Amino acid sequence: MKLHELKNKAGARKRKKRVGCGMGSGRGKTCCAGNKGQMARKGHKRKIGFEGGQMRLIRRLPKVGFNRNTGKKMVVINIGVLNDFLDGTEITPAFLRERGVIKGPANLMVKVLGDGKLSRRLVVKAHAFSESAKKNIEAAGGKCEILER
Repeated sequence: MKLHELKNKAGARKRKKRVGCGMGSGRGKTCCAGNKGQMARKGHKRKIGFEGGQMRLIRRLPKVGFNRNTGKKMVVINIGVLNDFLDGTEITPAFLRERGVIKGPANLMVKVLGDGKLSRRLVVKAHAFSESAKKNIEAAGGKCEILER
């Protein structure tokens, strides 16, 4: 096979519809736009989703969900993650963000959950602690300090 022997498959290329080329063409006079009305005029435009004046589908469907703007956003971490740090380390949200343990904006609050086992003596400063996390940190000889929100 050579380059000059290549051909498109049948139906791959379609001829352009030529309208307004006389009555004998079958596409004369109104040029396939029908008689009068919005769609027969040149430069007609319809908004996306326009349904001829009927209430649009997007407006008929119910709204789903609700997001409180005033709600406090919290990032949760488990105490099992804190085993990576050395004894006596003071753990704060800024420290965790520095180390890549938590991501997101600086105003996010941190809550420590009790999943995992802690074997290091750490001073953990966070906005909230679960009961099991508090017990586990204090059992390992560490301290829990609650930060202001």
